[in-house]
Amino acid sequence: MNDTTAHKRTIRSFVRRAGRMTHSQQRAFETLWPTYGVEYLAEQVDFASLFGRSAPVVLEIGFGNGETLVEQAVANPDKDFLGIEVHEPGIGHCMLKADESGVTNLRLVNHDAIEVLNHMVPRKSLARLNLYFPDPWPKKRHHKRRIVAPPFLELVADRLAAGGTLNIATDWANYAEHIDEVLSGSDRFSCSLRREHGGDEPLDRPQTKFERRGLRKGHRIVDWCFTLRSAPHDL
Repeated sequence: MNDTTAHKRTIRSFVRRAGRMTHSQQRAFETLWPTYGVEYLAEQVDFASLFGRSAPVVLEIGFGNGETLVEQAVANPDKDFLGIEVHEPGIGHCMLKADESGVTNLRLVNHDAIEVLNHMVPRKSLARLNLYFPDPWPKKRHHKRRIVAPPFLELVADRLAAGGTLNIATDWANYAEHIDEVLSGSDRFSCSLRREHGGDEPLDRPQTKFERRGLRKGHRIVDWCFTLRSAPHDL
């Protein structure tokens, strides 16, 4: 798939939540955005130039308040992390945590993830894409808004390097069924691992704020690791 046939979407999988930023979060945008922020541009990013080195790049869509994203960056100094989020108070919180930890391998984009993937992320440039607890859109009439859909998988597969992985977690049983169904119909990914648990066995990731909220409601957690299959021309 080339960029002329990249995933185009008119139905968004997110709603921009109204939220008031604290003074510290606002100050983070004023003082820390030049360090951690990446402005959205409809042109490809050179990750080696962005991070000042050549290293595997992990992209996370919808990182919430960013605490677990920072935790991953701290724990994996050999990798570079790019987080995408549209909720500005969460981005501000993430930058404050990043500054406290002193991480240098983290950058953030405040924009729609699909547009970032389409226009900014080069083909075959990602080692891993994390999608943790995306909006489940539980009402049937809203299922069309779910980000996990065949066009999204095609776009992700195009952006992953050989052997790259798509890592997903949800606490909604109906969304887990949907993810199983959509991924089983994809010829771009194979399921390397599927784990259902009660919050005690997250799959190669920290526990998240949304996960803890789901657990308090009595939800079960499902984690997947899907590995990119080799295309015929890559063999």
